[in-house]
Amino acid sequence: MMMQQDLLEKRQNIERLRQRTSLSKQQNSQLNESIASSWQRSAQAEIPEHRVAAPLLPIPSNSQPTALQHALQHCADELKHIAQQSSMVLAVGDVGSTIIWSASSRQMQSAAESVHFIAGGQWREELVGTNALALTLKTQQSSCVFSNEHYMPSVHDWVCYAAPIIDPHTRQILGVIDLSTVWKNHNSLGLLAAERCASIIQSALLEFQKQHLYIRAFSVPQVLFNGKVMVLTPRQIEILTILALCPQGMTLDTLHQALYGERKVSIGTLKAEMSQLRDILGGMLGSRPYRLLAQVEADFLQAEQALDAGYLDSALKLCSGIFLAKTESPFLCAWRDCLESRLSQAIFNAKETDVLLKHVARFPEAIDAVERLIELMPGNHPIHQTLLKFKQHP
Repeated sequence: MMMQQDLLEKRQNIERLRQRTSLSKQQNSQLNESIASSWQRSAQAEIPEHRVAAPLLPIPSNSQPTALQHALQHCADELKHIAQQSSMVLAVGDVGSTIIWSASSRQMQSAAESVHFIAGGQWREELVGTNALALTLKTQQSSCVFSNEHYMPSVHDWVCYAAPIIDPHTRQILGVIDLSTVWKNHNSLGLLAAERCASIIQSALLEFQKQHLYIRAFSVPQVLFNGKVMVLTPRQIEILTILALCPQGMTLDTLHQALYGERKVSIGTLKAEMSQLRDILGGMLGSRPYRLLAQVEADFLQAEQALDAGYLDSALKLCSGIFLAKTESPFLCAWRDCLESRLSQAIFNAKETDVLLKHVARFPEAIDAVERLIELMPGNHPIHQTLLKFKQHP
């Protein structure tokens, strides 16, 4: 643990930097680069000055649990014990920094409740400013936010350590775990503790995902079973994608219509496809109705969930190409059109210029993002002129 005098001096130095409207290179170097960038984004986010707690979402009672929530059910007692023994509050957030589970020691419980560092609390940077949950998801690496490095004054007495929670099979970030206490208890081992808690959850994910099917449908379509790529035909991937979108199951006739539409393909051909899939998947493919029995996740389902929650950054990262670009399935084509329409609408309503700039850098042909950036960027900004030229000559 650092000496109290050192911590006090660190806090005072941060406060001096906070008072400045802009930071020189030398002053900037005194801060972690990611903190300085976060301060800048927070200042532009129009966060209400009187805000003392994160906006609170009601917890849906009938929603389908995610893989992360299933894993938390397996390791909740161990995480609660860690929070209580360390005099900390421990919170797990989803990919949009909304807390989905928390446990608190007696010492931190009242403070956590007062700022909504509890299930339902929305800790997105554009809502509450600099904080470890949002910073870890933004940088995709562990982070510490000390005392008045936080944007909201109501958490200036806190120090927070956060680490990403990574899917063991797909290597995608599923969420973030945060350990928080008062700044006077700051410890250089705090980040290691957060990473250890993330590994506990990842072990629980492995246990839960013993029969785990993951479908990638953007860019190069691919199906993974327990982390291993399966050798499947494009048609078989289409069938699995349809069944993933219809978890209640489908009759043979309904599946035939969804897959082939009006094309003259016999029912017998589809039966043969299903027979081959059953040989490959074993007990994972149910019949009457046809349905997937394994734990199913997919990049397109995660993108849809991200849009439902208003997490544009996550949705854009997941939509890394055209959804099943070569499919002729009327069902899948209609679903793709719907997703692209929702994505364009979210871009049209977006206010985060850094998110849109990253998207345009990855996909220069994304004219909807270019047009939205032109609306958001000041007319005298150098990037504004570049965007105008790009729109005229894509």
